[in-house]
Amino acid sequence: MLKKERFLKILSELDKNDIVTVNDLTTLLDCSDMTIRRDLEELSESGKLIRIHGGAQKISVSPLEEASHVEKREVHIKEKQEIAKSAANEIENFDTIFIGPGTTLELIAQNIKNINSLRVVTISIPVFESFKNSDLNCELILAGGIYRSRSGTLIGALASNAVSGLKFDKAFVGVNGIQNSQIMTANTEEGRIQSVALNNSQKKYIVADRYKLNRNDFYTFYSLDDVDYLITNKSTSKETIDYYQQYVRLITN
Repeated sequence: MLKKERFLKILSELDKNDIVTVNDLTTLLDCSDMTIRRDLEELSESGKLIRIHGGAQKISVSPLEEASHVEKREVHIKEKQEIAKSAANEIENFDTIFIGPGTTLELIAQNIKNINSLRVVTISIPVFESFKNSDLNCELILAGGIYRSRSGTLIGALASNAVSGLKFDKAFVGVNGIQNSQIMTANTEEGRIQSVALNNSQKKYIVADRYKLNRNDFYTFYSLDDVDYLITNKSTSKETIDYYQQYVRLITN
């Protein structure tokens, strides 16, 4: 079988199954495992798939139009709750924290326990409301700016300048997609402000449910290499966890 034919077969299998193993492909294509591994490496380098231990994973692409934060609240609720609890466990008394926009991050306030004093900075109105409506003893700061209704976020120079002058113990930032070391979102303004917040934080946390991994979006705003922790789901496949551990420490419970 010609190389081009093998490539088409491999990509076709990924379209159907999302993940393929070297063993499966050697049987399907009647090739040596060395040939399959070379094919997977070549397809990975050309951006056609994600190379994982023992095989490959399909690259998911986000739709052209970003879902609103109201729509996002209705999907993957269990996974978001799990991650919000993990993020809340990282927060300590007297921390000054930045929390970015995102429906997972809106759930952090209700999961914070045994905290006497906290300072919270955000550009997200839903995140602001979640802390305002909680019984937490916290100083709550909403950085003003231009309202972006799709995500309920304040963006622009005013918000960016406000965040750039602040220092944080911890920053928690959500994403629309992560592929290899690239951390992506749908809006450039939101991405830039979150990049500033991460740079100004002693500890940097990226929050992403398992459906955001191996997924593209419009704007790359940060690198996993520069992050301290990636918080994701314990149900994430072992292959995916092993793959992303080469870039960052993972928290999965």
